[in-house]
Amino acid sequence: MSKKYLVTGGTGFIGSVLVKRLVKEGNRVRVLDNDIRGAKERLNDVYDKIEFVNTDIRDAQDVQKACKGVDSVIHLAYINGTEYFYKMPELVLEVGVKGIVNVIDSCIKENIKELILASSSEVYQTPQNIPTDETAPLSIPNPLNPRYSYGGGKIISELMTINYGRKHFDRVIIFRPHNVYGPDMGWEHVIPQFVLRMKEICKNNKDKQIKFPIQGTGKETRAFVFIDDFVDGLMLVLEKGKHLGIYHIGTMEEISIEEVANDIGKYFGKEVTIVPGKAVSGSTKRRCPDIAKLKKLGYKPKVPFDKGLKITTKWYDENSDKIKKIREEYLYE
Repeated sequence: MSKKYLVTGGTGFIGSVLVKRLVKEGNRVRVLDNDIRGAKERLNDVYDKIEFVNTDIRDAQDVQKACKGVDSVIHLAYINGTEYFYKMPELVLEVGVKGIVNVIDSCIKENIKELILASSSEVYQTPQNIPTDETAPLSIPNPLNPRYSYGGGKIISELMTINYGRKHFDRVIIFRPHNVYGPDMGWEHVIPQFVLRMKEICKNNKDKQIKFPIQGTGKETRAFVFIDDFVDGLMLVLEKGKHLGIYHIGTMEEISIEEVANDIGKYFGKEVTIVPGKAVSGSTKRRCPDIAKLKKLGYKPKVPFDKGLKITTKWYDENSDKIKKIREEYLYE
């Protein structure tokens, strides 16, 4: 049965692909975003089929107006991108905490009984067990490290969603994306940054072998999930997820950062020698979700990393002139 959804953060990377999928499957969709990190051009294919509300998630009145008449809210609005965790942690927290407060308050006032929250693998930061399932303890290893502004805001969001969910909602669900990647994913993540740096190095170097400096040793691992597979998983969560359920969405194909650099080098016709550097304070050495819970709903990721990386690398190679950063004046609005 179709629903009317409000998707906050709907012009972002994940949000825009989700919006298009919801529309394709016959749902009515209202998008709330201010395009600080997103771009409504991502929704050009469906713009005439959606409602768009250009506002800030921190504006309580506007959020409530956007909630009027919807059946479900999918809350993705947040500031992602590792460099922002370090550069503007107060803004990351403000958007995260005010955002979830405004969304929950608005849902209660507008009698919306379903709330779907986008959380993050950062809530458990450095887990004891890998692959990591949904029962891993949530933690902030060091409150003095600005990196944890992101994970801290997500932990607050999870706690509020669950505890208000028990009393005020018929169905609340939390999903945790794990290293989602694909074309137009933003510019502040490891894959696009590697592509841009590799392209620049190759432009001035005709040698077959190149040196490629990175943060860390290159042995650090992540389990990347291609955007199409991710949205398949999220649609299953929307359809079959249980009230108060938490679901990891990703793959269990663990890839080293060195492999990522080598594969991007191959795209540019180069053999890469990794030059290790100092790791960023608070970074995680390994991350890989246990997706058994999602598999029980029928989840089967289809895109292997080598295929998805080629698609993504090609997009960033061809669109490197379109780089978009967060507007600095947003800090002072």
